[in-house]
Amino acid sequence: MGGEAEFGAFSQGTATVLALTVLLSVGAGIFSQRIFFPWLMDLFSKTERIDGKDLFAPKSLAWMVGLLVMWQSLDWLFMNESDLVWDADLMTRVMDYSSAGFIILMLFAAYRLVDYLDAFIVVEGDDMAARRSLASVAESIGRLAVVIIGFFVIAGLFGVNLNGLIAGLGITGLALALAARDSVANVFGAISIIIDQPFNVGDWIIVEDIEGEVINIGLRTTMLRTGNDTIVTIPNSNITNSPVENYSKRRFRRIRPTFEFEEGNDMDALRKFCDVLCEQVLADSRSTKQEDSWVKVTQVLPSKVTVSCNFYCPSSAKIQREFTEDIIIMARSRGEELGLGFHEPRRRAQM
Repeated sequence: MGGEAEFGAFSQGTATVLALTVLLSVGAGIFSQRIFFPWLMDLFSKTERIDGKDLFAPKSLAWMVGLLVMWQSLDWLFMNESDLVWDADLMTRVMDYSSAGFIILMLFAAYRLVDYLDAFIVVEGDDMAARRSLASVAESIGRLAVVIIGFFVIAGLFGVNLNGLIAGLGITGLALALAARDSVANVFGAISIIIDQPFNVGDWIIVEDIEGEVINIGLRTTMLRTGNDTIVTIPNSNITNSPVENYSKRRFRRIRPTFEFEEGNDMDALRKFCDVLCEQVLADSRSTKQEDSWVKVTQVLPSKVTVSCNFYCPSSAKIQREFTEDIIIMARSRGEELGLGFHEPRRRAQM
C-alpha cells in the first residue's frame, strides 16, 4: 500500500483498500438488514404475530451497520498498517463521522425496537392479559430510557460538558421533583397496577364513574375505550386511589328479572308459579350456581304482587342476553297457564 500518491493524497494500493472497505461496509449493511437481523428477530421472538423482515425493513438499519463496519475497519487500518499513503486528517474525520452516525442510528433503532417489546414478552398461553399489560408499561419505560440515554450520548458527541450538566441537574433536582410530583405519582401508580393487577389490557372496568375497555397502560395514564367508542385517559395515581370494578374478572353473570301480578290473583297459584318457573329455569343447561337460585314473592302492595328471581349463567354477555329473554318468555307462559293476571298500571288507571 506504499508508494507515491496517485489519487490526491492516496496511493493506488491505499485507494484500493479503501474502496474494498466501502464495499464491505455496504455489503454488511445490506446483509444485516435483509438476512441477519430478521433471522435474529424470528429466533428470539416469542410470537408469530411479528415478522422479522417487516420489523427490520428500514434502510437506517443498513446504514447503522455499514457505518459500524466502516468505523472499525478504518480504526484497524490505523492501528495495524504503517505504510498507508493517505490523508490521515481526512480519514480521521471520516472515522469520527462514522462512529457518530452509528451511535445516532443505533439510538433510533433502539427507539423503534421498543415498540416491539411485546414480541419478546407476550406469548401464547394463559395470562395473556397480564403479559400485554406488562408489555405496555415496558414500552413506555423503554422509550423514556432511550430518550434519556440518547440525550446524554448526543450531548457528549457535540462536546457538551456532561459533568457540569449532571451537577446542574443535581442542584435543580429537588425543584424538578417538586414540580413533577404528580408525574412521579403516576409512574408509581403504573408500577402498582402491574404488581397488583387490578385489571389488565383488554379488561372492561369502571373507575371514577368511567366505564370502558382498557386499551393501554402507560407510565402516566391508562387509556379506556368507552361504549360510545371514545377514548378516555385517566392518570394512574387517580386509579390507584379509587375503587376499580373489573367486569372481566366475573366468574358468572347474575340474572334478576321481576314480574308484577294483580293483587287479586290466588296466592297458591303464585306460589306454584314460583316453583314451576324455578324448576324449568334450573333444568336449562345454561343455569349455574343452582343452590343460590330462587323465585319468590318479595312484595305485596294494595295494587300488585311482585315476584323476584335470582339466577346465574356463565360469564358471557351473549348467553346472559339470550337466557334473560328465555326466562321472561317462560314466566309469561307459566303465568298464563296458571291463570295469573299480570299487573297493568294503565288499565287500572282507566278503571
